Amino acid sequence: MELIDVLDENGKLTGRVEDRKTIHEQGLWHTHVGVWIMNKNGELLFQKRAATKQSNPNMWSRTGGHADSGETPLQAIQRETAEEIGVEIPLEKFELINVSKFEKTNDETQKTARDFTYSYFSIVDYKLNDYTMQEEEVSELKYISIEDMKKAKENDDRSYTFAKWDKSKFDYIVGILEKKREELAN
Repeated sequence: MELIDVLDENGKLTGRVEDRKTIHEQGLWHTHVGVWIMNKNGELLFQKRAATKQSNPNMWSRTGGHADSGETPLQAIQRETAEEIGVEIPLEKFELINVSKFEKTNDETQKTARDFTYSYFSIVDYKLNDYTMQEEEVSELKYISIEDMKKAKENDDRSYTFAKWDKSKFDYIVGILEKKREELAN
């Protein structure tokens, strides 16, 4: 059973711990992590979520997940990366680039998702065959360019999770990723 620390509306620990199901059923604040992994060619790694996933099945997304109880966001992203794509990226290779407060009610279920998402960035020197996918989580991996990412957003390609983001959030993240790619090239 996955246990998660409950946060208050300001992102502070409450001392309460709940299982993942309760967190989502009750719309409790918690920590989510994600990482933008860029290779030496300036391309971004995307993973196709397994068909059995409750949220966003068969959609392309970055690597990420929930922080377990007692984990820092940094420890959580290192663990999620090792579990989902089979590589252990050293802690010092993760750079925190954004923390966002997320709250959204599902129109169908009327359940509200609430989390603080810690977004990291990491440059790696891995080829696709260097990764080992966790079958319960990931069905496929690919690298794409930032330009292809922008095209997918423009075309409202709903096979990507970022296509659902509002334009300001998307543009903000793409701006950071373009700067990181530029730094890599220099």
